[in-house]
Amino acid sequence: MKLSNQSEVPVYTISGSNTARPLPEWLARRRKRSLKNDPEYANRVELLQDFEFEEASQCIRVSEDGEWVMSTGTYKPQIHTHHLPQLSLSWARHTDALNTTFILLSSDYSKSLHLQSDRSLQFHTPSGCHYTTRLPRYGRDLIYDKFSTDALVPSVGVNQDGMGEVFRLNLEMGRYMRSFEVDVGGDDFTSAGGGALQGGINTGAVNTGAIAEDSHGLLAFGTTLGTVELWDPRAKGRAGILLPPTQSAPDDLRSEITALEFHRSGLTLGTGSSNGLIHLYDLRSPVPLLKKDQGYGFPIHTLKFLQPSTSAREQTMEPKILSADKKIIKLWDPRDGTPWTSVEPAVDINSVAWCKDSGMLLTANEGRQQHAFFIPQLGPAPRWCSFLDNLVEEMAEDPNDPNSFSTGQSGSVYDNYKFLTVPQLKTLNLEHLIGRTNLLRPYMHGYFVAQRLYEEARLITNPYIWEEQRAKRVKERIDQERESRIRGKKKAAVKVNKKLAEKLMAIEDKNERRKAQRVLNRGGDEDMADAPAITDKPEAEQKGLLGDSRFTQLFEDEDFAIDETSREFQLQNPSTVPDQSTRKERGLTAVEQEAIDDVPGSSSDDDDSDFDNEQARPVQEKPSNKISTSSYKRTNRPQPRMQVSSSNAGNSSRDRSFGSRAQNMRGKQKPARRGGGVVGEREVTFAPRVASKRAPEPQFDKTSFKAKERRSASGNTFRKM
Repeated sequence: MKLSNQSEVPVYTISGSNTARPLPEWLARRRKRSLKNDPEYANRVELLQDFEFEEASQCIRVSEDGEWVMSTGTYKPQIHTHHLPQLSLSWARHTDALNTTFILLSSDYSKSLHLQSDRSLQFHTPSGCHYTTRLPRYGRDLIYDKFSTDALVPSVGVNQDGMGEVFRLNLEMGRYMRSFEVDVGGDDFTSAGGGALQGGINTGAVNTGAIAEDSHGLLAFGTTLGTVELWDPRAKGRAGILLPPTQSAPDDLRSEITALEFHRSGLTLGTGSSNGLIHLYDLRSPVPLLKKDQGYGFPIHTLKFLQPSTSAREQTMEPKILSADKKIIKLWDPRDGTPWTSVEPAVDINSVAWCKDSGMLLTANEGRQQHAFFIPQLGPAPRWCSFLDNLVEEMAEDPNDPNSFSTGQSGSVYDNYKFLTVPQLKTLNLEHLIGRTNLLRPYMHGYFVAQRLYEEARLITNPYIWEEQRAKRVKERIDQERESRIRGKKKAAVKVNKKLAEKLMAIEDKNERRKAQRVLNRGGDEDMADAPAITDKPEAEQKGLLGDSRFTQLFEDEDFAIDETSREFQLQNPSTVPDQSTRKERGLTAVEQEAIDDVPGSSSDDDDSDFDNEQARPVQEKPSNKISTSSYKRTNRPQPRMQVSSSNAGNSSRDRSFGSRAQNMRGKQKPARRGGGVVGEREVTFAPRVASKRAPEPQFDKTSFKAKERRSASGNTFRKM
């Protein structure tokens, strides 16, 4: 893989005589084994296996689906078909005569029509030659009209009326139709081609043809007189004649038309002549729009408008024309004729094929090996050889390669580069650099541009870019102050005191919103936008209570958990509703314990149990001083009680509170009801609670041992129940 053209648009030779040295058939096997030490032979690259003929190749075509390449050559006359995804030869077939040209009738290789040099047409299928038919005269070219299914064969010589013919073979009916009669000269023996026999030196002929199948469908035929006749296939008549341009000298011979090509729009027609001149015509005017000289004076045999298959890619790709004679392949701009790049192999070129939507060119040429050229700026590598893109990049980045893409900037390819599409280049007014300089590196659907050039072009295009950047920094500063204008409710990720943490977070959020509102009211101060954030508060205070390391255990250690059901918490936070599911039963106060102790006939345990049941009863129930046995049994466990220590432990009737002392001073009168006769204020707290269900009485199994101790002589079944 070598760089064959070191211009601004590089061309890489993938296969051909310049890259791989062919070995003759008579070379011995021992000699071949010795070539493993030859560096040139060891470093050869074969893109397509067996992409060669024994003597030369004549014509090459790429299928519509882009997966098959068919080529014909000699000696002996044969056909080669390569499957591109496999990069190998699919099949080869020999023919009886040399192939002049051929076309593919299907989207793949399965149907093809071949024009042979022995005046025959052959239809080939994957199984072989399907059918062969003879032509009245020798054919020069082959065209297929998809709408009428006619195979058109421009031929040599004239008929009995002195007119050249284009034979029409209808493939649907399988027979020849009436030919198109094209003027190639009279029978007065003075005009070029007039009265000459077919096969003679000066015989007039219809050399080539073209069809505008993507637009209006007109047919164009080029003659040896230098004229181009346009025919309407629907009316089967001549629509017009395009005369050759005026001669520069009266003695100059008129050049023959050897190549024709329609643009996709159908309004532009390109003609190639036998003296190496190319003319572009607008069908609405007989005067050529552009004249281009190939340079070597050889007949033009290939003329193509390099148009992508999709309209989106056509908008991003500059229009180009490919013209080729036997010496050189040129690509140039159809608008002004400016040369873009060229390829000049060491052997003569017979035919050129372009892989659509890519930068790959395949040729049929004199010499054993067929050539393949890759132009990165024309398009990416095809899917079947996509690895070529990486190889080209590696060659461009190699500082030791004299044929690298840019030796002055080797080693810095794609470093500090900006990828831009064609619309973005037009916005920056850089589209004039496409294809004319190496400042734009083509890649996929866009180009890589140096970051420095991109910044300068953007500053020239938009002088106010600095103010936009400053406004952007102001906005970032405001967003940093308020973090986010719209955010969801945060959840505190703490182990204990979750409600306290959420309350602190809500306070911090409110403070942040106040700061953001102050910044918005000032409209983004310059000092605030450009200067870093400076505050006199310590770091722990900026983070808040949650971010302070001194209060970490408050939210981690369970010993610091706040009991919301405690009396102290409820007195300080009267609006807080404690969670009933986690409510803890509190102990008795001194006044409550005294009232229970004053009830006669009750012990300390009974007092606790009775008071607990009193708390469990509804408020509407009339209080009673009696302690029932059932209420004592319903108590699950004794509640903790508060006792006042006394110096005289043996005196159990000692006054324990101020209320009891006051009662004793009145003669130790027992209160008629609970709570009566109490001096001072008294606070009663209660919480409604569903009465606990009575525990079920134990049921004895009558089948147990104790039940069987008493035997019954009765056989009555109901007595045992």
